[in-house]
Amino acid sequence: MTWLWERLPVGGGLRDEDWARRHRLLTVLLAVIMVILTVFGAFRPDTGPTLLVTDGLILTSVLVGTRSWSRRLRSVAVALGYAVACGGFVSLSGGLTESHFSFFVAVAALALYRDWAPFGVFLIATTLHHSVFGVLVSEHTYDHSSAQNHPFTWALLHGAAVLFAAGFQVVQWSLTEAEEERAQENLDESQAQLSVSFDETPVPMVMIAPDGRLLRTNGAYREWLRLPDVLPSGFTVADLPIKAVEDGVQSMYDTIRESEDPLTLTRQYRRDDDGSLIWVQIHSTNLYDRDGELKLTFVHLLDVTSVRNHEAELRHQVRHDSLTGLLSRKAFEHDLSLLLAESAEPVSVIYLDVDRFKSINDATGHTTGDDVLRALALRLTSVVPVGALTARLGGDEFIVAVAGPAGIGLRVGNGILASLAEPLQVPGGEQPIALSVGVTTASGPLPAEEVVLAADTAMYAAKRAGGNRLQVFTDELRVPVQERIAAEARLRTALADDMRESLPLWFQPVVSTVTGEIIGAEALVRMRTPDGRILSPFHFIGAAEETGLIVPLGEHVLREAVAHLLRWSEDLGYVSVNVSPRQLAEPDFVPVVANLLAGIPGFDPSRLVLEITETALLSSTVDVSERLEALKNLGVRIALDDFGTGYSSLTWLKSLPADIVKLDRSFVAGLAEDKRKASIISAVLWLTRSLSMSTIAEGVEEAADWYALQAAGCPAVQGYFFSKPLPAPEFSQMLADGVTVESKGITPFGGVHLNETTGTAVAG
Repeated sequence: MTWLWERLPVGGGLRDEDWARRHRLLTVLLAVIMVILTVFGAFRPDTGPTLLVTDGLILTSVLVGTRSWSRRLRSVAVALGYAVACGGFVSLSGGLTESHFSFFVAVAALALYRDWAPFGVFLIATTLHHSVFGVLVSEHTYDHSSAQNHPFTWALLHGAAVLFAAGFQVVQWSLTEAEEERAQENLDESQAQLSVSFDETPVPMVMIAPDGRLLRTNGAYREWLRLPDVLPSGFTVADLPIKAVEDGVQSMYDTIRESEDPLTLTRQYRRDDDGSLIWVQIHSTNLYDRDGELKLTFVHLLDVTSVRNHEAELRHQVRHDSLTGLLSRKAFEHDLSLLLAESAEPVSVIYLDVDRFKSINDATGHTTGDDVLRALALRLTSVVPVGALTARLGGDEFIVAVAGPAGIGLRVGNGILASLAEPLQVPGGEQPIALSVGVTTASGPLPAEEVVLAADTAMYAAKRAGGNRLQVFTDELRVPVQERIAAEARLRTALADDMRESLPLWFQPVVSTVTGEIIGAEALVRMRTPDGRILSPFHFIGAAEETGLIVPLGEHVLREAVAHLLRWSEDLGYVSVNVSPRQLAEPDFVPVVANLLAGIPGFDPSRLVLEITETALLSSTVDVSERLEALKNLGVRIALDDFGTGYSSLTWLKSLPADIVKLDRSFVAGLAEDKRKASIISAVLWLTRSLSMSTIAEGVEEAADWYALQAAGCPAVQGYFFSKPLPAPEFSQMLADGVTVESKGITPFGGVHLNETTGTAVAG
């Protein structure tokens, strides 16, 4: 019995709105049945009292079912009304057997209540009707004699049939309750999962009704917007303590609500409490019912303020120079392109370069150099017109672009120069600087690179003219720039090819004035173009120095010169190689020379001479004496080239560890006819001998100069008089033939004799 009892439906579990809907249906249906019975009874004979009683009782049931406050009482009243209606229908039909089917219909109808009270009341009323009325008024209850004679038996049969029908309704009812219980458990589990995922997630989430009311919020949302845990009734999106910068919160919700697909938006908002700006990424999904009507909008939000700020910082870093805060090169060229395309007026570009900035770095350090660049950037921004583009291109180069009438670039450039009459204020004191300024003006959508190049060209012209001045660009200035670019391209191509073929070495002999024989040679690089032309260093050394390509070029010359010297080991005493200022400044130059010598076992390092010009000494950024001492320690010899053309030649002789002094050709040409030159050369020769140095006279082209140098006691000469620079094969043949000055028709001593004490030729 307990097992059976546990499987009976509990009943009474309908929600109020569901129960009310079913009760309304059954009540209206009962009223309709009353009307039908009234019409049916009107056409039956002798139904007056029965019809009146039936209608009166049904009407009472309808009224009680409509007005009673108790849910159960209202349903019981309707159930009694259905019992009366069924009994009245049986009575009005004269106990017709088929009329009893109405009880089965009513049982199914009242099962909609899923409540034992109306269901049980109807079953009891049905049993009483069949038994009591079957005895008292059997002719109105049953239409056959057997039932009239045995009313209790037929009441039992009818009651059992109704109970069977009711039993199946109870089974259906019980199964429905079980299914609903499982569904509710699933729903509860889903609700619990939703609560966990919705309420406990750290991501702000909100559910919004179609009218903008906030249906549900999670803790992260309330904390993010600083809302109370319990929101006031009717709280809407318009009441949120933030406002969109571009448009209102409500209009943003309108955009979300009108989107049929999931939507992702990023908007900036301002908080009402402190006015701070935040960036919010909004992800929204609209939920619709089966009729396509919007039920709610599910929104989750991400505060991406830090991400946006980081992105803005990165964009600023990309567009701005980290040292000065001015525009970067890339940003300037981009903005200049837009300015050229959009400006109705000409655009002037002013290119600026700090004169002798390297000296500032060398003298005061790179920290002070950076301070100077920052101070210069501030000075520029205070001088240039508002709205001008100002950038640092790199190093000590700056650039300004300003749109305006013709001549504005010249005025701004001169204004910048004038502003630097006052020294820059830097930590630790004042720093005076000067600028070389180039100005160009362009109109229309020209390439930014072309305009910048024109201003750059004008700036270099100003710098070559001495600096601290302004130069306006002209087409004539473009020619040397184009030549420099072409020279650089040729040099890069040659360095990328087989350098022995593309950059061959030529050699000019150095001849002893004592023996008239070749004692050494200077290695001179040439360039062979793809079409077979041979170019002198004039066409590419300048570009090599400016671009830094002189470093790989110089290393190639050094290695090839030593390689040729090894091949001519029996016929040539030494080979000399020119070293540029850029090479000398390279920190790995000394190791390169050391590795080269270490790779030639048994080689005498003194047979390698490195020629350094006074220009290299003056412009070098390293301690020249220290670098040359390191080279001397390797065993190589040092030659001071172009001696006499600088500002402090005698100082260099005293302070540098040179082995050879090469007299510049300006002292040699016309020596025989110029007594002052002869006196100078004699003094230099005396000085070098006293310092244990050797001397070579360059640029000897006439026999008279040869004899004069012999007479002065110069130990060696070099020049076209003996031979111009020759390709390696021709120079090799010259060495093989043993050519001496006697081939020129003169003797080595030519009227002079050899001083056995000094080893030099002197007049006889």
